[in-house]
Formats: sequence, C-alpha cells, structure tokens
Amino acid sequence: MLFIGVGNMSVRKAATIAASMLMLIVFVSINSDVSQYLASLKYGDANAVSAELVSSTEERQRLLTMISEEANKRRIAPIDARIDRVWKAIPGYNGLEVDIEKTLDAALLAPSANTIPYVFKEVEPKIKLNDLGPHPIYRGNSNKMMISFMINVAWGNEYIDSILNTLKRENVKATFFLDGSWLKKNAEIANRIQSEGHEMSNHAYTHPDMRALSRQDQYNQISKTEALLKSTLKVNNKWFAPPSGSFNQATIQIAEEQGLKTVLWTIDTVDWQKPPADSIVRKISLKLEPGALILMHPTASSRDALAGMIASAKAKGYAIGTVSETLSSKRTPPAVEGAD
Repeated sequence: MLFIGVGNMSVRKAATIAASMLMLIVFVSINSDVSQYLASLKYGDANAVSAELVSSTEERQRLLTMISEEANKRRIAPIDARIDRVWKAIPGYNGLEVDIEKTLDAALLAPSANTIPYVFKEVEPKIKLNDLGPHPIYRGNSNKMMISFMINVAWGNEYIDSILNTLKRENVKATFFLDGSWLKKNAEIANRIQSEGHEMSNHAYTHPDMRALSRQDQYNQISKTEALLKSTLKVNNKWFAPPSGSFNQATIQIAEEQGLKTVLWTIDTVDWQKPPADSIVRKISLKLEPGALILMHPTASSRDALAGMIASAKAKGYAIGTVSETLSSKRTPPAVEGAD
C-alpha cells in the first residue's frame, strides 16, 4: 500500500510539472515577442543614447567643417608697423580671424542649425611700433577709424573748465600733454583732468625749444616732468610731445631712453592765432583722416570749436580716443560679425 501511494504521488508531481511546462510553451508561443520586449526594456535606452551621440558627433563635425572653410575666407591679415618716408613711424593694425572653437560652441547652442554666429579674435602684427626704434610719430594707422585730440597745456587755465565740460558731455577722452612747471603749480586742476578719465602725458618742463638745448638739458626737461607725473598723478606715461614741435634726433633718442615715444600731430588747429571757431571746425572736417592726431590748446578758439570738431568726427564715423588708444594696434570698432 505504501509503495503504491508513493508512486501515485510521483505521477501527480510529474503531471503537474508537465502541465506547467506545456502552459509556459503555449504562453511563449502565443506571445512570441516577449523576448524582444524584454530586450527592449533592457537595452532600448542605451541604443537611443548611442544614436543621439552619433547624431551629435556628426553635427559637430559638419559645423566644424563649415566653420573652418569659412574662417579662411573671413580672415583679415594684420598690418605691420612701418617707417613711412613722410609720416615716419606708423603703428601696425591688428588683423581678424575666426575663433573656431568659440564659434563652434556658439553654433551648437544656436536655435537654428543653419545659423552660425561667428566669433572673431584679433591677431597682432609681427612688427609693432616699439620694434621700430626711436622715430617721431605723427599719426595712427590709416586703416583705423579713430582720431585723438592732443591738448598741450603750458599756461592759462581759464578755458580748461569749459573744455572739460564739453568733453564730458560728448563722452570723449583726450590726451593732455602737461608742461612740468604748470603741473607743479596746478596739481589740483591736473587731478581733476585725470579724474575725468583723460590721459596725462609729458610736454617738457619749461616749454623750451628742445632742439636748441644740450643733450643733458633735454634729458632734464623730460625727466623732471616725468617725475612730477609719477609723484603727483601716479601716471605710467608713454608719450612725449616736444613744445612747439621743435626736436632733433637727440630729443627722440633721449625720450626713448626714458621709455617715451615722441608724438607730434597730424592736424594743427593753430588756435594760438585766435581763429574763429567755425574756421577751425571747417579745417578739421576737411582734413580729417583715419589715425589723425589733432593738436589744440586751452584757448578760447578751441573751447568754442571743440563741440563742432567732435560732431564732425562722429558724423564721419570716427571713434575718438586717447593718443594711446589711437596709436595702439587694436582694432576699432570692436571685432564683431560682419566687421570690415
């Protein structure tokens, strides 16, 4: 009896297992895509990410190729500083080229795949102004749409206030070349000029005829004013303007020894002759050119002509900056897409 019972239990167990297997086979056969479904649950997201990465890499490469090809067309070569037969030392002018990496980053973020916002960077010339040695400078580079007002100050304070007010109202910065003896007596006025953002430079000490002085006296004229600029205004100066435009090669060499370039002018207002303001404006407007340095003094004529000179320059598309800005090789206006 016991043997028969155990056998019956084994048969029932085997039958149950067989039935379960049959049901599983039927279920799988009816649902033949289960394995595919399970695989999609396990691997589907990875495949999608992989496809997205491939697409992203392909798009990046497509844009990089387009940008690189266009970069060659858009490049503007820098212009080296040089010595001109008439104008002597001429500053260089930076070139432009596409910044490929920054442009690619910008293109990948652009809302339209067909829009590439080109980003440019400036390229400095191989030969710079400082590489030319001791030579006088009369103007900036003729490719640079910027001009400067050089205001030589040696005596007379009555028109400075009005000139400063005009410059402030017109948002223009000028370069003031200060006579050292004037600076010593008028430190407060000089501080005001500097506080309003104007450049302060060297105009010798007692407004002498530099060409008539000994080498040592020339050196002293420049060094005394340079010392005052440093002690009174904390200026790190780069320029020397010889009084009345009088100089010789020794003057230029002596200035160079003190870290200064000798600067003259492109256009003279001749305001010391007291011409009418409208004649000054007319003269400047006719002679204005890229890189021009315009000489003036704190006189009634220049006071009255200054607003007109500024308006004329702006109307012709010129930026107005300090002597340092105009004589630098940096481009102006700032490098943007479509420049030049």
